[in-house]
Parts: sequence; structure tokens; C-alpha cells
Amino acid sequence: MQFKYPELLWALFLLLIPIFIHLFQLRRFKKTPFTNVKLLQRVVAKSRKSKTLKKWLLLLTRLFLFAALVLAFAQPFFAERTAFQKKEIVIYLDNSFSMQAKKDGNSLLNNAVQELIKSIPESHNFTLFTNERIFEGVTISGIQNDLLTLPYSKSQLQLDEILLKAGTFFNTEGETIQNIILISDFQQRMALPQKDSLLDARTHWVQMSPDNSKNVSLDSVYLVNQGSENLELAATLTADKETKDIPVSFTNGEDLVAKTAAIFDGNGKATVNFTLGKDEIIQGRLEIMDTGLVYDNQLFFNIDEKEKIKVLAIGPEDSQYLGRIYREDEFLFTSATLRTLDYGILENQNLIVLNEIKEIPSALSTSLRSFTDNGGWLTIIPTADMDIASYNALSSNYFSTNYDQKINLTRNITTIAFSHPLYQNVFEKDVTNFQYPQVSSFYKINTFAPAVLGFEGNTPFLLGSNGTYFFTASISSENSNFKNSPLVVPTFYNMGSNSLKLPELYMWMDGQIQVDVSTALQKDEILKVAKDNYEFIPLQKSSANKVSLTFQENPNTDGVYRIHKNGETLKNISFNYPRAESALNYLDVNVLSESSNVSSISSFFDAMEKDSSVKELWKWFVILALLFLLVEILIQKYFP
Repeated sequence: MQFKYPELLWALFLLLIPIFIHLFQLRRFKKTPFTNVKLLQRVVAKSRKSKTLKKWLLLLTRLFLFAALVLAFAQPFFAERTAFQKKEIVIYLDNSFSMQAKKDGNSLLNNAVQELIKSIPESHNFTLFTNERIFEGVTISGIQNDLLTLPYSKSQLQLDEILLKAGTFFNTEGETIQNIILISDFQQRMALPQKDSLLDARTHWVQMSPDNSKNVSLDSVYLVNQGSENLELAATLTADKETKDIPVSFTNGEDLVAKTAAIFDGNGKATVNFTLGKDEIIQGRLEIMDTGLVYDNQLFFNIDEKEKIKVLAIGPEDSQYLGRIYREDEFLFTSATLRTLDYGILENQNLIVLNEIKEIPSALSTSLRSFTDNGGWLTIIPTADMDIASYNALSSNYFSTNYDQKINLTRNITTIAFSHPLYQNVFEKDVTNFQYPQVSSFYKINTFAPAVLGFEGNTPFLLGSNGTYFFTASISSENSNFKNSPLVVPTFYNMGSNSLKLPELYMWMDGQIQVDVSTALQKDEILKVAKDNYEFIPLQKSSANKVSLTFQENPNTDGVYRIHKNGETLKNISFNYPRAESALNYLDVNVLSESSNVSSISSFFDAMEKDSSVKELWKWFVILALLFLLVEILIQKYFP
């Protein structure tokens, strides 16, 4: 038992006063003459004993009466030790797409929001954050409308990130009871937290579980065959192993083009095919009807008029191998010697390859510097007997690169930088047993450029990034067999394709996306991206013959968008939500022994309310004092 005003308990010493009065009370007895007291002796003895007992009863009654009053004024109560400690509550509400799954006819997110609104007392201050938004120091009535209109997010935080972010909202001054409530379905992709990310705060896991974990997803779409007259489009779908088939519709703009059925195999995989016209402009949407998640029931893509990337090779050497790599269906490839070169076409190219010319004229060096400053890509391949000074006049402008003396030694090309952007998505895994190409001679080089390919002994063969690349050896047939190796195609192809990043069939809204548009902007002109009534201006960098657009926060919805300049549509681009949450596999949060798993949000707040409750007893002591007062009255009235 605890007291609100314990200092009042000193008043209990006042109980000594009635004790002293009763024990040391001095009375003057009045003598009354009586003729004969012999007959009254027995009566007098009994009367004295009765009065003595009555005095003691009155003493005890009054002591209990005053003690009860003192205790009542001290206001005693029962409470948990933590009842008067300040409590901080941080809530993480998962609003990712997997929370679209159904429970009792409503989405998991909607059920979580409704339970929060019903369970959190209106007087409680707390902090709530989602995958994208933060509500700090709020009450439930203050954010009720925001929660009811909370949109689904394409982002999904990992559990380590959630716990670390939650820890930043707690007060670091003073002792408080810190509570973190995590409300999610806890998909396996969120990953169990590391021990060092588990905070000292009390972590409570509220797992929202759907009625079933069945879901059908439109995973991808791609071109499988490009004939002379038709295109064949294929789409892949994923479902659980029990799903047999599902209808798939294909819409171009607002027109329904085709409808077919996807037949799933025993592993829950299916592929459907559609035939399109060769030169047809498509703003496509594939759609299915599924009772699981909604966000992955449609997939947008577009096919525009094919734009070709311009590649120019300058040099006396035979460039047929480059012509075979830069095929005419994707590239506009031209080659020229120094004598036949038209300097006027340089600025219109996307990639220029200096293909083993002996000496770089100063006029060409100046033009190439201007070309790269305007966003063009440059690749330098030296010849076996190059003029080092003229090469360095150009190369020194990039990564402080300078060619040095020639080394006449045979070296194998053994090292590949698999993480380099030039080889992104080329290799499924690191390869160590490939057939090594070799060179008969090479040049030493001083540079800050990162290595892409290297000889044994960490000597670089190919260096560069961000649109400028340097070979350190001639790749002519007399000096190297690199042209015959499997590396030559992805190396040069990616140099060309990355020099103008054309939109793909569709883009995933996952991380940063960069797209190039072949156009020139005048002063104060900008490119805009729009779909229906939604329009935004992406981050953009203008060059002489292209504009590089960067997408990160926008767009926030999927669909086919048009890129336009002053109302004129230049290109279409399609965005889709990533499909990472389509597989409904969940974590077992019971393995987290350091934390508590609560069945519902309401049960947590009920438990917290119980821990914070105070059972006051002063009323009972007032009642007890009144009872002792009644007992005293009865003693005075009925006790002889």
C-alpha cells in the first residue's frame, strides 16, 4: 500500500492523547453518606468492572476512528511500481502492399487502423510512423482522418530499419518506459532483426494474419519473337500450387485487344502469349481478377517507335566486328577514317569509339572534349604504335589519365569487375574458369579511373566509368585475341546501349531510374511527365542532343506516362510496382524471446491501462471511520 500524502501519517502520534486521557484521568469522587452499604457491595463491584470494560472499548473505538481518519486524509492506494512512470509509445504501422490481403472481408491495413482508433485512449500522446510518413507527438483524434485515408506504399522497411528508426523518437532525458508496437503481417522478406538492433525498449509484435495466403501475380512481360510482320509478347504469372487457371486480359489504351486463360503448372507458374503488329504503337495493360493482393493484378508496358542509338567508330582499322555488335535494329552505326571524318556529325552521336588511330589531331581532341562535356560517351582503343603525347592530350582530361611506356610482354586478361555498371546483369555469378584472352603488348597507364578488366598481376586492361573508357592495349588481331572472346560483345554492347538509356518495355518503381530522351532543349524549356490529370517535373540534365531524366520519388502510381515538351509527346514510359511482396510467406515472430507478442492492439492498451491503474482506498477508510463512530454511539447507548 502506498500513500499520496505520506507526511500526514505523522498525525498518528496524536493517538497518544486519548490514551493518556483514558489511562491517567483523575476524577474526584464525591462521598455520599449512606446508612448501610453492606447490601450494595456486590452491586458496586460489578459496576466498576463494567465501567472499566466500557472505557477500554471506547478507547479502542476512538483510536481506530482517528487512525482511519488520518489514513483517509493520507489517501492510501494500491498500484504497480510502474504506474507513475512516464510511458512513451512508438507505433510502426505497415502500409505496404502485402497489407492488402483480406481478413473478415477487410484488408489487414484497414483492420489495423480501425483497431488503433478503437483501442488508443484519446488522452494518450504517441508517435506513429509508416513506411513513408511520420506522425510525431500526436493523439488518435488528431490523426484519425489521416489513418483512414492512408495509401498503400511501394516501399517496405526491413525490421532492422524499423527498430532503429523507432529508437530515434524516444526521449533520451529522464527515465521513461519505452514501448514499441510493430503492426504488420511480417513477411519473410522483412528479415528477423539482428541482436544489436533490438533496443532496450519493450517491443510488442502485433502480427496481422489474412484468412488465406493465396495470391496470383502478374510478374513480367517481354518480347520473345520479333518477326518481319509481327511481334510476340509473353507474360509470366505466379500463383500457389493449387491454382489451375485464371483469365488474362490485354488492353491497348482503352481498347480490349485479347483475352486468354493462363494455365498453371504444378509449380504455380504460367505463361501467356499475345501477337502484335510489327509497327504498332502499344500502350498496354495486362490485367487479372484475383481475390488476393490487388496491386499485382495489372502490369503496364508500352511499345513506341524504335529509336536507334548512334555509334561512330573513327580509325583506319577494320571495324567489322563493331558493326556486328551494333546491329542496325538497335543502333545506327557508322565508321570513318580521319581523312573522311565529318566533324559536324560528332555532336549528334551517342558513342564515339577511337578505334586504334596512330595520332589524335588537336582539332579532333578539342571536338571530342566538347562532345563528352555535352553528355556523349567516348571509348579510346590505342594502336600498337600510337603517339603517346597526342593520346595524353585527350585522355588527361578524364580521371587524370596518362599513357606511359609500352610493355612488350604477353599477358592474359584474368580479372573481371563483376560489380561494374558495364557488366550489370551480364553474369549470373562470378566466373573464374573462362578462357582467358591475351595481348602481346600493352601500355602502362596512370589514372584514377576504376578498372573494368585486368591482366594477371592487377595491371589494368580496360578502365573507366561514367561514359569514358580506356583500353591499355591494341585489340587488333596482330596484338590480341580479345575480339574472339565472349567478353567483347557485352563490353562494347553495354557501352553503346548505356550511352543512350532508352526506356525499356516497362520500369519497376524501385530505387533510382534514369532515362534519356533524344531532344534538345532551348532556354527555359523543360520536359514534363504526365498521366491523365497527374503531372510532375522529374530531375533532368540537358545535353546537346539528349536530356537525361532521373526518377526516384515520382511517379507514385503505376501506369503508362507520356514525356512531353510544350505539350508535344516525345516518348511514352511505363512504371509498375515491384513484385517483391507478392509471395505471401510470413515470419514466425514467436522466436523473438526478448519481446512480447500480443494478439491484438486492444490487448496491449488494456494491459498498459491495467499497469497504469491506481486503486484508491481513502473512501474505504472514511467508511471505516464512520463504522467506528457508529460503534461508539452503540457502546454509549447500550453498554451499561
